[in-house]
Amino acid sequence: MQSPDEWQIPPEFQPDQDALAYDLPEALNSVVSLGARVPEDAFTAETLGTERAGQGVVIRSDGLVVTIGYLIAEAEEVWLTTNKGRTVEAHVIAYDYDSGFGLVQALAPLGVPVMALGDSRRLSPGDQVVMGGSGGRTHSLAAQVVACQEFAGYWEYLIDNAIFTVPAHPNWGGTALIGSRGDLVGIGSLQLQHQAQGGAIVPLNMSVPIDLLKPILDDLLTLGCVGRPPKPWLGFYASETEEDQISIIGLAGDAPAQRAGLRPGDNVHAVAGQAVTSLAEFYRAIWALGPAGVDVPLTLEREGDTFDVTIRSADRGRFMKTPRLQ
Repeated sequence: MQSPDEWQIPPEFQPDQDALAYDLPEALNSVVSLGARVPEDAFTAETLGTERAGQGVVIRSDGLVVTIGYLIAEAEEVWLTTNKGRTVEAHVIAYDYDSGFGLVQALAPLGVPVMALGDSRRLSPGDQVVMGGSGGRTHSLAAQVVACQEFAGYWEYLIDNAIFTVPAHPNWGGTALIGSRGDLVGIGSLQLQHQAQGGAIVPLNMSVPIDLLKPILDDLLTLGCVGRPPKPWLGFYASETEEDQISIIGLAGDAPAQRAGLRPGDNVHAVAGQAVTSLAEFYRAIWALGPAGVDVPLTLEREGDTFDVTIRSADRGRFMKTPRLQ
């Protein structure tokens, strides 16, 4: 795990207190570093590793922290460290696969301020924001919103109004996307490559809008999940090709897609007879069939042959190790 002293955002890209209408150090003190350890036999260990590091944001005075869920998926140990160097053990409360949010609870007082939840719907391209990292201003980035739009991830993930910002934060996982009022409007999830006009490749960050957390927060705290049937999950990784096709690029462990004989390189033409040409169409067609456990008919193309296969979907959560109670 990299020492906080080994890197910093170049000074010219750090946020400027004089340009902000809120107390920047106070806001950044709500951001904590997060380290997680995952068992070697965990379902996500091969793809995400067993030692994970990022950050989270304290959103309640009792030490409730929101982060990006992949950092804490199947974690058996979680540690939080404040900007003042206080380290506290925490336990996982929930990982919501649909939104991507994770929640952890500090098991001792952190002694840091709480960041209020903002309104991510107010964001528009051109708005100035701060990507707040643990470690204060030197680990934080003055950024600009470039888009708020749908995002489909290769791991059966789809959200509306994902927030895209530039320049890209180099340590984006779980960063606080801070709005103009010093409130939390998103959580850093990914770094992506965008081809700008002229062909230049520009890295940018995708953050999950905080408004996706508000309607599910009570369920996550009381149930550890959202109180609705889980979506059907097949356990593949997919991408869109330049020919407007969906291509399977990988398979997740002993999941339904693997069991049904899907292979990397398979192209998906249709779901239950409905043609699909984008990841968003693909996922929505699967999810429209019913809850986890429903049969999913696919039309595939493999090495020039077209054929149909039906896959019995599953609940993704049943493949994951559950948080240990403390």
